[in-house]
Amino acid sequence: MEVLNTIGRRKTAVARIYMKPGNGTIIVNGRDYKEYFPTGTLQYIVTQSLETVNVAGQYDIKANLDGGGITGQAEALRLAISRALVEIDEENRSALKAKGLMRRDPRMVERKKPGRPKARKRFQFSKR
Repeated sequence: MEVLNTIGRRKTAVARIYMKPGNGTIIVNGRDYKEYFPTGTLQYIVTQSLETVNVAGQYDIKANLDGGGITGQAEALRLAISRALVEIDEENRSALKAKGLMRRDPRMVERKKPGRPKARKRFQFSKR
């Protein structure tokens, strides 16, 4: 099998991954994912889709992450891995979809409007 590359997004974070058969190493921006994502929760998010379809340790993943914060990057990486697993075997889709791992979270920060302090907040009203 050749190298699969897919993209995952969440908020403003973008994850581009290159996935090939291997021994389960996950490299993120040139570093091991456990070093890049220091907390156990984020590490679980990254490996969640692999563990859902019981292929943890079967694929090497090289990921380039850009934009957003650390949680958004972890969830973007999770989506990219899920999409790659579906490309490998279409039968993985139902298991991943049941856990909600195939859904792109579209929520983004609303832009600030001119003449206001924030996106929706108004300046304090003064009657006189």
